[in-house]
Amino acid sequence: MDENGSAPEAEDSELHEKLPISGLYESWFLDYASYVILERAVPAIEDGLKPVQRRIMHALNEMDDGRFNKVANVVGSSMQYHPHGDASIYDAIVNIGQKELLFDTQGNWGDIRTGDGAAAGRYIEVRLSKFSKEIVFNDSTTEWQLSYDGRKREPVTLPVKFPLLLSLGVEGIAVGLSTKILPHNFCELIEASIGILQGKEVTIYPDFLTGGHIDISNYNDGHRGGKVRVRAKIEEEDKKMLVIRDIPFGTTTSSLIDSIVKANDGGKIKIKKVVDNTAADVEIQVHLAPGVSPDITMDALYAFTECEVSISPNACIIIADKPHFVGVTEILKYNTQQTVGLLQRELEIKRLALLEKILYGSLEKIFIENRIYRDIEECETFEAVIRTIDKGLDPYKPQFYREITDDDIIELTEIRIKRISKYDGYKADELMRKWQEELAETEDNLANITRFAIDYFRDLLKKYGKGRERRTEIRAFNQIAANIVAANNQKLYVNRAEGFVGYGLKKDEYVMDCSDIDDIIVFKADGKCVVVKAQDKIFVGKDIIHCAVFVKNDERKVYNLIYVDGKTGVSYIKRFQITAVTRDREYDLTQGTPKSKVTYFTANDNGEAEIITVNLQAQSKAKVKQFDFNFADLLIKNRSAMGNILTKYPVRKLTMKQAGRSTLGGVDMWFDPILGRLNRDERGEYLGNFGSSDNILVVYKDGTYELTNFDLTNHYVTNDVVLVKKFDPKMVITAVYYDGGQKQHFIKRFNIETTSLDKKFLFISDTKNTKLLLASSDKHPRLEVVPLKPTDGDKAGKEYLISEMVDVRGWKAMGTKLPHDKFKDIQWLEPLPEPVEEEAQPEVENPTDESSESEENDATEPIEEESAPVAEDEQETTNGSQEEDAPKDDVAADASEEPKPAKVKRESKKKSDPESQLGLFE
Repeated sequence: MDENGSAPEAEDSELHEKLPISGLYESWFLDYASYVILERAVPAIEDGLKPVQRRIMHALNEMDDGRFNKVANVVGSSMQYHPHGDASIYDAIVNIGQKELLFDTQGNWGDIRTGDGAAAGRYIEVRLSKFSKEIVFNDSTTEWQLSYDGRKREPVTLPVKFPLLLSLGVEGIAVGLSTKILPHNFCELIEASIGILQGKEVTIYPDFLTGGHIDISNYNDGHRGGKVRVRAKIEEEDKKMLVIRDIPFGTTTSSLIDSIVKANDGGKIKIKKVVDNTAADVEIQVHLAPGVSPDITMDALYAFTECEVSISPNACIIIADKPHFVGVTEILKYNTQQTVGLLQRELEIKRLALLEKILYGSLEKIFIENRIYRDIEECETFEAVIRTIDKGLDPYKPQFYREITDDDIIELTEIRIKRISKYDGYKADELMRKWQEELAETEDNLANITRFAIDYFRDLLKKYGKGRERRTEIRAFNQIAANIVAANNQKLYVNRAEGFVGYGLKKDEYVMDCSDIDDIIVFKADGKCVVVKAQDKIFVGKDIIHCAVFVKNDERKVYNLIYVDGKTGVSYIKRFQITAVTRDREYDLTQGTPKSKVTYFTANDNGEAEIITVNLQAQSKAKVKQFDFNFADLLIKNRSAMGNILTKYPVRKLTMKQAGRSTLGGVDMWFDPILGRLNRDERGEYLGNFGSSDNILVVYKDGTYELTNFDLTNHYVTNDVVLVKKFDPKMVITAVYYDGGQKQHFIKRFNIETTSLDKKFLFISDTKNTKLLLASSDKHPRLEVVPLKPTDGDKAGKEYLISEMVDVRGWKAMGTKLPHDKFKDIQWLEPLPEPVEEEAQPEVENPTDESSESEENDATEPIEEESAPVAEDEQETTNGSQEEDAPKDDVAADASEEPKPAKVKRESKKKSDPESQLGLFE
């Protein structure tokens, strides 16, 4: 203290020293983050377990006596090692138990499919499974540490000899990072580990206990940024009901049903009711509303409910006390090599134990058979006893693998007289020989550790692989356009004069049914076009001439338009498509000059081209005041094309003279056998060109056939389908089947005589055990039959030309018995080719008919066309898509004073074709 009674300045500064809060926060936060990452949320790569899971396994191993333990007791024992309360331990025990790998369980452990929780810990019981005892625990190879209170020891990591992390999967959220490793198939992991040891490249994919289908095209080896799509397994029970058999991983039957009900209430799908019949197997019945397509509803369930979920893996694990983001293949390679290392350590420990057994057995044999124990009778001190025995062993010491210590000699002195008196040298030699054989085997395994590890994995697969086959089927999924499969839950209205569209304008003009997720395309009288999102009410601009639901990439939709250019007064005509646009952006379909106006417009769903009558104003200087024009004479171009000149004179009236037919022809269709879907993208088998009246023929493995339309939303389950072809009434179907009633094989040929769509017809017997073997639509199919006991002449199989041995009869006929009732194999061969008929060349008379040639040239000479510069193509997208427009080759009219309709060069037509003359006026 100083004179004034106050502390010196140095002491005052020490007492009141302050630390900045920012520094404390940074230090404490990093400590907390490290603790959460390392001690709670993220698993270690060595055993694939989080700390709570590892401590539960250790506690169960300590308690293990072969009998079941109450989970409540296990929780209590685990709390000796895990200081975070009973709730987290109980949840972790239930989570491991529901994965059906490490635990044998008893009682109500809940159901991951339905979301039902497990019973209380005092009611349910658990014990370690045989598998976990074999691959998880080994005290000799375990690294130990003290528990949190220092009273007990616990493993740093468990010596797991299996890729447990990838089998169980894991999910955890830490500070600043998270981890999500999906579960993989038990058998596939073992086979992949064997492949790694054999030097092969391996690939593994997730597998879930809930089954379903999975698309792994973007899995990316489980790295961050990857994604898998998982779908429920939905079957079409009949045209009025769908049945869900499996559910996606991470969902429950309750949450899935809730999502279906929500989608129905929101108008996305139309169903009558949902019935949950789940018991031993999942069964959710979805009853459809009348008139609703089951195929479209199936796609809608995938688009709007939890029947399809997207899962993003994020493989983060602890390696050397730090979190690392790695792929699942790298994890598998690490675990495989770790297993090899652990097996090697176990073999080395076993080898050392065998050497010690052999050494002690040899010492005991020498000690007893050479009666060294008698030499110690005269020794007065214990030290003298040790030295005497040691001296007696001197002649034999060179045969031992190590030096003989006093401890070894002390162990000899502890042999009882009774054992010495009953010592059997023969049995001792037999035991030594057995140990020597085990030692030789162990040393051989150590020298060939890779071979030993492969055998170890194969033994695991043999003992524990049964019943653990893949449950989730790997398939490729098609992308479902939500606006196509969404149910029409709204009605679209338009107020043309004021420029409003929407489903809330119930007092205005009704346009069509729509969905609240649709896009609406609007055309206005000034030549502007815009696409907007369907809303309750939205302003798009006055003087609306057309609005409808916009279908992206619809190449069949063609618009026919005539407009008057505001600058020149010339009337232009054009045909165009709009396949992709940017939403809420206006596009000009004219040349963009002020006061331009649309005078004629039609929207054609299938590319129809009508004939119109053009009436010019009476005061115009044109000689022909009225003429017809066929839109079919125009090429279909992009929306920004200027178009062709229809006339340079003022137009009084434009009227439709004749409705047109499609100028697009049929649609080329393909069948993708992987997706089981039709497409226009040239994937899979080409089915042909389809017109509006054409259908698809589907032959199923159950012996039925069905006619369907060629809608892209149709589903065909590839595992159930034998044939998918374009239907031709003249087509002959050849089928080979086994009749369970007569226990004979039959072959039949028949035409499809029914015309009903979406109805299955059974063309084989309905008796028990009847099954379809083969089916073909070839005109001249060839069948090869390999007999069960072939003769010398039939070793390669006997060939039959079916068209020569079986007549075409009705589809209900039984057919002809197959010559071989018992055979080893049966298959189709390449069919006989169709005979080629030479076409007769017609004789040519008057090859140089000048008059007819002159007439044809006059009739088909195209009118000179005028073009205008067009801006460079823009890449315009809707939701990320791009549009590729056709070349902008604009054409113009003749320079003569006569108003002549425009004509575009097309494929030459015969002179007798009346349509080729439409629109030409001299």
